[in-house]
Amino acid sequence: MIPLPDDFIKRMQEMLGGEAEAFFAGYEAERSYGLRYNPLKISEEDFLKKAPFALEKTTWAREGYFYSPEERPGRHPLHEAGVYYIQEPSAMAVAEALDAKPGETICDLCAAPGGKTTQIAGKMHGAGLLVANEYVSSRAKVLAQNVERMGICNTVVTNEPPQELSGHFPEFFDKILVDAPCSGEGMFRKDEQSRNQWSLEQVQICADRQDQILEEADKMLNPGGMLVYSTCTFAPLENEGTIERFLKTHPDYETEQIPFWAEMCPAETVRLYPHKIRGEGHFIARLRKKAGSFMPLPKSRKSKNPPHAAAAADTAEYKKFAAQYLTNCKIPGTLRSFGSRLYLVPENMPDLSGIRIVRPGLELGENKKNRFEPAHALAMALRPEQVRTSAELGEWAERYLHGEAIPFNVQNGWVLMCINGVSIGWGKAVNGQIKNHYPKGLRR
Repeated sequence: MIPLPDDFIKRMQEMLGGEAEAFFAGYEAERSYGLRYNPLKISEEDFLKKAPFALEKTTWAREGYFYSPEERPGRHPLHEAGVYYIQEPSAMAVAEALDAKPGETICDLCAAPGGKTTQIAGKMHGAGLLVANEYVSSRAKVLAQNVERMGICNTVVTNEPPQELSGHFPEFFDKILVDAPCSGEGMFRKDEQSRNQWSLEQVQICADRQDQILEEADKMLNPGGMLVYSTCTFAPLENEGTIERFLKTHPDYETEQIPFWAEMCPAETVRLYPHKIRGEGHFIARLRKKAGSFMPLPKSRKSKNPPHAAAAADTAEYKKFAAQYLTNCKIPGTLRSFGSRLYLVPENMPDLSGIRIVRPGLELGENKKNRFEPAHALAMALRPEQVRTSAELGEWAERYLHGEAIPFNVQNGWVLMCINGVSIGWGKAVNGQIKNHYPKGLRR
């Protein structure tokens, strides 16, 4: 049996009673593997036609499927094209509880590596604003990379502690997800490091941190808004205890049942146990903020690295590029300059001054000596019908991912490279050959 901490075993025996034997037996069972198709890139019907894996649909996530680990979908070019996101199956239930809709303003407050962010974005269909925040800078970069790979246009990635972010977004968001840092007990079956680092003291430290994060989330949530709190741990101190402490000091909130889980979990909070479902351990609570008074806007702070309103000179080369290479391409947003780079910032994004920004919106490209070079992010957000020239890679897909030139005879200029009708990057055709512009940092 997987070695488990003694204090953890004792507590779970006390919590589960006669069910504890089945719970611990689950640690010897093979764990489940999951992925979600990306509705921003592909329809479910087309995904099932094009995915070369054996898949079985989950019952709790609209876009979720189980797969066999022998399939290794992470190595397939469709993964690099953002057609799907590999995610632990029960973790998909959290974003489902948030019930994101197009046009909403949403914050994923502890967002890295991006599984829940990308799932939320898929439900928003490019309409509205999603702020994905991560405090640890290295993890924030991974988050931004996943947002880019999935072709998401309406997401801003920030790198701030919650207490810094809350001052910029007073009662701003319709919905907030707090997938809180926790002691990770729900991941013991798959993560040896979580087991080795666990202690009762660590549980208390996590609970204290969770209380602080929820305090900041409250400041950013609109009256009438929804707050979803989740962990991947079993500790009552970090789960029901956190919610009880929050409700005691915030009487303007009430818990809501999560519709799908109402029959399985009569309580208004949800526990997912690995011996009961095909997934690891999770806790989910959904709260609603009652009507209340609006807080005053904070004073403006000194900018750390804000994008500036794009001047005509900044956009001239991009507009030439768009006229020459794009067609029927209407992505909502406001043009903003970030150094020499040009971005589409979501239209309802407030002033970004004073916030550490990793990704201020959709990167369009960079002005280079009177020419415009399109960004990989733009390629990932486009469909073949939105460009004048595209090329289907077919058997050349792996070579493209390695950075090789492709011998296609198409009109000279920028070409959207595709696999199975889905964009995967740029190439530039020159005299019967397409020079590879797949980012060097992503190449295999």
